[in-house]
Amino acid sequence: MTDPQWLVRRALKVLQSEDTPLYLFTLAAEEVDLVADVARIGRDEAGKLIGYQRPEKQKHVKQILEYLDSEDPIFPNGLILALPPEVKFRSSRGPTTTDGLAISGTLEIPLAPEGDGPRPAWIVDGQQRSLALSRTKNRRLPVPVAGFVAPSLELQREQFLRVNTVQPLPTGLVTELLPEISQVPSARMATRQLPSALVDMLNRDVGSPFHGLIRRASTPVDDKKAAVVTDNSLVEAIRESVESPSGVLFPYRNIASGTTDTEGIRRVLLAYWGAVHDTFPEAWGASPTASRLMHGVGIRAMGRLMDRVMTHVRDDDPRARQHAAAELALIAPACRWTDGTWEDLGVPWNDLQNTPRHISALSNYLVRTYLAKRTGRK
Repeated sequence: MTDPQWLVRRALKVLQSEDTPLYLFTLAAEEVDLVADVARIGRDEAGKLIGYQRPEKQKHVKQILEYLDSEDPIFPNGLILALPPEVKFRSSRGPTTTDGLAISGTLEIPLAPEGDGPRPAWIVDGQQRSLALSRTKNRRLPVPVAGFVAPSLELQREQFLRVNTVQPLPTGLVTELLPEISQVPSARMATRQLPSALVDMLNRDVGSPFHGLIRRASTPVDDKKAAVVTDNSLVEAIRESVESPSGVLFPYRNIASGTTDTEGIRRVLLAYWGAVHDTFPEAWGASPTASRLMHGVGIRAMGRLMDRVMTHVRDDDPRARQHAAAELALIAPACRWTDGTWEDLGVPWNDLQNTPRHISALSNYLVRTYLAKRTGRK
């Protein structure tokens, strides 16, 4: 450290992008904690998503720490940092400082005065390693680092998703981050972006029957007991309806223009799931172990029934919720969400699992029952 407020390291500036400079350099293990911090996923008081990193895995950190404290450890696994725009790169002098791919020089990273205050960089990849490095006795161990200048949290999140494709991140964490970025890393992820945003709406809207019931990666520990619905099940239910031409939400997308009537989709979801809440009040909001309606198999099956029911309900009707409930009343006597046996399936209520076979069987049963009752009524 050559200056109390700047850390100076030899570095290579890799010539990938003028807009997003990439630097390769080293830090001593004890300096990692001075330079970078972990942006844990969570929500602020206004409900806005903050951070992107999953919780610390203490067992994993301990294993790394034991290795770092051993004799002569070799630590080739580098860290990836999102650096602040204030970093300075100074090219070395002379004719041989570049080979056309990289430029040698020095990198200056600003530090918080007296080491107190927010760190200048964020860890995009290697949070478990960085925690172990901050605690190792091998304080001067050189650590390889790749750093890119990221002026926005969105860019950090995008890179975080890209570098974690080899060892997949928890699905719930990825799903919750998707609505927060504009450049989704893959087409597969892109199909979950809109459904994830809609699930977020359902969880936060006080007028939604799902308000506070959906468990997401950012859900605080104290709130997890009340969050009885897994977000992935609801995301998949909505994604199926949005992506399938036979889905009731499909017409709300204009594929030619790339636009989506999200307000129309919102009305459909609130009306339908509000009607589900009203039709099965004893099963709504209970733990999945006490109610298969809130279990993944129930959410997915009722999501498929939505495509049938809501074709008979206008989303702009002020009484859409009541009309949807009248449709669901047709299948209510046949449902066994909290006790009994699904007679046509020959399965006790709590034997249904969140598997493709059970989801298909229950969906098919509910749709068949609904169509038979509706036809008979006519």
